[in-house]
Amino acid sequence: MKRVLKILGLTIAIAAGAIWASAGAHRGWTQTSVPIKTVDEVTGIEGITYQQRFVPGLDFLGGAVLGAGILAGASLLFPNKTTTNKN
Repeated sequence: MKRVLKILGLTIAIAAGAIWASAGAHRGWTQTSVPIKTVDEVTGIEGITYQQRFVPGLDFLGGAVLGAGILAGASLLFPNKTTTNKN
């Protein structure tokens, strides 16, 4: 059981890092909408519109790593298996 919890924690930490990096690796808070600069065709005035998109931030990464650490730490609650040598 100890090994399973440690491997599960490591897997979650690696997967969260990969998702964070592949989705934009935003170094701020998680965003659910992203500002896009647009230029009005008639007046030439710049404006900002928002596109609905999930961009995970450091809070997403930190939460996943914290959860993985808790899983790995839970493995310390289980006692070590002891083997006896019968000679």
